[in-house]
Amino acid sequence: MGAMRPTVLLFDIDGTLVTTGGAGRRSMELAFEQLHGRRDACDSFKMSGMTDRAIVRKGLGVIGAEDSEAAIDEVIAAYVAHLAREVHRVDDQNYRVFPGMREAVREARSRSGFAVGLGTGNVREGARVKLERVSIYDQFDFGGFGCDHEDRVELIRAGAKAGAARLGMPMEECRVVIIGDTPKDVHAARGIGAECIGVGTGSYTPEALLEAGAHVAFPDFTHRDALTVLLNGR
Repeated sequence: MGAMRPTVLLFDIDGTLVTTGGAGRRSMELAFEQLHGRRDACDSFKMSGMTDRAIVRKGLGVIGAEDSEAAIDEVIAAYVAHLAREVHRVDDQNYRVFPGMREAVREARSRSGFAVGLGTGNVREGARVKLERVSIYDQFDFGGFGCDHEDRVELIRAGAKAGAARLGMPMEECRVVIIGDTPKDVHAARGIGAECIGVGTGSYTPEALLEAGAHVAFPDFTHRDALTVLLNGR
């Protein structure tokens, strides 16, 4: 893995770039309550690493509601509307960018031959709302989002292809790196033959992410080796 190889970086959002103080979950609960009278639709499963559409589909199934594309769209629209309000109800101490992430993104953007984007299960508008709250959304020029595909492998593939196109290269000729905090991020990276850098800032430890198949994992991006690995490989 040479440092000069064109590189696409895809950052996950929740648990990787930021913590939202629970604004995302509350917004999803409020959307289900508004449309279906059930705030508990997502209580029986772990949402970490799932795409927004997969979360809604599963939640609708839990409460026995129709899970058509139109029904999912309706919940997603309500969710984003609630999210736009909920993100501003969380104080700065609980809604923040994780240590080292602003600096890592800024440094990567300053390098020639790097395309820096998002690889997230959030729908694009949800991603914008969450990241604009901490003034970092404009640092990402493209991405693979939960509205691109419900399956995380395929949305990551879409993001990688978009990044490669910005570099004027086929995806297969680029170094692609997924930065994430869950085994689902790891599996998605592996699914397209990409590297995965795990961060223990979400619900999983670095050890758990390594066990899931991450190429390397750090407690957070202040680790002395994190930026070097991000920019140059292992």
